[in-house]
Amino acid sequence: MKNLKLIPVAFSAAMLLTVSVPVSAADPANIDWAKVPTANITLFYPGQSSYEWLRSKAHGGARKVALGTACAYCHDEADAEKDLGTKLVKAGPLEPVPVAGKSGYKDLSVQAAYDAKNLYLRYEWKTDQPFPGTEHQYLRFDGKEWKVWGFPKLDKVVQDGKQPGIYEDRMSIIIDDGKVAGFAQQGCWLTCHDGQRDMPKQFTKEEVAANPMLTAIKKGDVRKYLPDSRTDPLDWKTGKTVEELAKLKGEGKFVDLIQWRAHRSHAVGMADDGYVMEWRLSDAGKDMFGGNADAKTHEPKFMWDAKKVGYKSITADQLRKGDHFLIREQNAVPFDPTAGWKEGDMIPDYVVSREDAKGSAADNNAIASWKDGKWTVVLVRPLGLTNADDKSLKAGSVYNVGFAIHDDNITTRGHQVSFVKTLGIGAKADIEAVKLP
Repeated sequence: MKNLKLIPVAFSAAMLLTVSVPVSAADPANIDWAKVPTANITLFYPGQSSYEWLRSKAHGGARKVALGTACAYCHDEADAEKDLGTKLVKAGPLEPVPVAGKSGYKDLSVQAAYDAKNLYLRYEWKTDQPFPGTEHQYLRFDGKEWKVWGFPKLDKVVQDGKQPGIYEDRMSIIIDDGKVAGFAQQGCWLTCHDGQRDMPKQFTKEEVAANPMLTAIKKGDVRKYLPDSRTDPLDWKTGKTVEELAKLKGEGKFVDLIQWRAHRSHAVGMADDGYVMEWRLSDAGKDMFGGNADAKTHEPKFMWDAKKVGYKSITADQLRKGDHFLIREQNAVPFDPTAGWKEGDMIPDYVVSREDAKGSAADNNAIASWKDGKWTVVLVRPLGLTNADDKSLKAGSVYNVGFAIHDDNITTRGHQVSFVKTLGIGAKADIEAVKLP
């Protein structure tokens, strides 16, 4: 990004950071959102309703799905999402490991505006818990070595009570410009498949190691992917060749995935930038977050700078009593193994850095605050990007979009999702971005 100026923006009640935005762009903190229309969207818990399940005998609408009928064509009653979520969040054929207290649906308000430089999306939703989900996994010293502490609530170690549920809140949008067949009808269900993490017939390490495509792209598990990336859309193992995948990408047959993360991107005023095709991939360059554990020693790479924040680590009783972000250029120093560590000392498992974020992966900014039980997030996405891994958003165009909220210490499929909506940038759609003065 060129021609930048620095604008101070409040990210939470407890911190003030600096965000870079183009000189001629609006300050997202000062947009008059009272003058921007609001779209109210209900998101629902989908359980294990995968691409394959939608086409199976277990789904009453399988025949219509196979014909390309939109999900919302059948689920068109006023409270369809609420009814589906309330049913699917409970123990049943599509939820083998229900999460206690998990809400079946969420009401999301979305507002959109744009100027010559950016698209601005304002999200607001109520969290399940009476605190913001800014905590993420830690490295904890057990008296001998450092081990990951805290896991998402769908993980067996949490279900069995062996680990606490700790995972950041997340707000995601997936964007299609009309080039992905079927997305306009079935949305993010095109990306959700049997064999993925926390899904039926979950992959094994042996299957992944033996898979030619995953070996070629150097991935160790199975995550979101689009049917066109497989020779058999119903079987994750049938990945296409690297050459075939490159052709698909060149034709734009992928969807953008932009995720605001309450720990790993919020801390530095950003949202990550990725896409889904053969896998859930990050854009080229470098993300704003990275693992803090040394691959060889398993010790942390960084710890808090006690001279700046007053402590080098925290303990479990200090969780959710402040913002525990480890930001390389602001409050971190290299880890000192001789610093007198005690059992129970904890350091974040991820280190965050705005300075280290580079390339296409660093396209998106965001500001956010949590107040009165609600997150308010404003995503800032540049218009007209020309990167090979981005959808180029333009005024006058309409896009197919889907939304997801990961709330209350959860990841993978433990989210609430929307049916497909349309987003128009100065054009008629379900969500209409208005031109800023």
